[in-house]
Amino acid sequence: MIFQERDTATFSVNVTFVAKGMTSCSVCEKMTMATENPNQTVVSHFFLEGLMYTAEHPSLFFLLFLLIYSITVAGNLLILLTVGSDSHLRSPMYHFLGHLSFLDACLSTVTVPKVMAGQLTLDGKVISFEGCVVQLYCFHFLASTECFLYTVMAYDRYLAICQPLHYPGAMNRKMCAVLAGITWAIGATHAAIHTSLTFRLLYCGPCHIAYFFCDIPPVLKLACTYTTINELVMIASIGIVAAGCLILIGISYVFIVAAVLRIRTAQGRQRAFSTCTAHLTVVFLYYVPPVCIYLQPRSSEAGAGAPAVFYTIITPMLNPFVYTLRNKEMKHALQRLLCSSFRESAAGSPTP
Repeated sequence: MIFQERDTATFSVNVTFVAKGMTSCSVCEKMTMATENPNQTVVSHFFLEGLMYTAEHPSLFFLLFLLIYSITVAGNLLILLTVGSDSHLRSPMYHFLGHLSFLDACLSTVTVPKVMAGQLTLDGKVISFEGCVVQLYCFHFLASTECFLYTVMAYDRYLAICQPLHYPGAMNRKMCAVLAGITWAIGATHAAIHTSLTFRLLYCGPCHIAYFFCDIPPVLKLACTYTTINELVMIASIGIVAAGCLILIGISYVFIVAAVLRIRTAQGRQRAFSTCTAHLTVVFLYYVPPVCIYLQPRSSEAGAGAPAVFYTIITPMLNPFVYTLRNKEMKHALQRLLCSSFRESAAGSPTP
């Protein structure tokens, strides 16, 4: 780093980044704060190093991420539109599925566009300090809300299968709205706590985040102060939340399996299990990777990158396919929506 004086209060730092086939360029900047220590500097920008093995073929990976992002947003918005417009999908399960689709579309939007920008130019990998704060908060807000929503969806399946007579009254529209609101509120609070704890620390350099987005473990590595308390809080909080949600989901499915096995007809058992397999699949895809990352905060980001890509980029893309391919009602609703759209387009087109 080469410090160049601008005036008595401000300095800039030029960080030389040499990549294969690229010239050296300035990618990071620091500015001095008016503190008791005149030499104290704080980072104003971060440099996201991105994903491994993507620098050699940036155009190819840009197109790949663009395709994944397009499928993710289109698929989840299509489910959201189908659930909102089809009168046959008014059960609580589809109400929560609409929330899940919206969360997946937003979660992908928080990370993937910045990854794509980093494939085009080095400047695309630079993120301001404030932008890093916003990205970290939004990611944990959406991710933790989705975590709580999966638990609520498991409770909904438990009531529908184990308490079918009480289900319409226990899971009415008001209760659905309340449960969905609680998941969003807890997610916002959980994210605010972790964001404030992360960025209350002083960041005076280096400014290279060895990751593809601003997340707690890689950002904490750049802090100029001790981060032991932050790491303990992160492990305890995220561990308790993940373990608590998984335990509740597991308990729900123990009762569900017991109730399904008591069904006498094979067709009835198959129908009951078919409503749960999609949820169990996405729960497995969603929970396993974060456990590998957040319960080992000192592990290398190279090892954490693969599971992070899976649950931040791949899983949101797969969820629409999982819920549509395993659900006959959703497939029929999509067919009705597409047929209706085609008929309206044909009716509106001018005849020769």
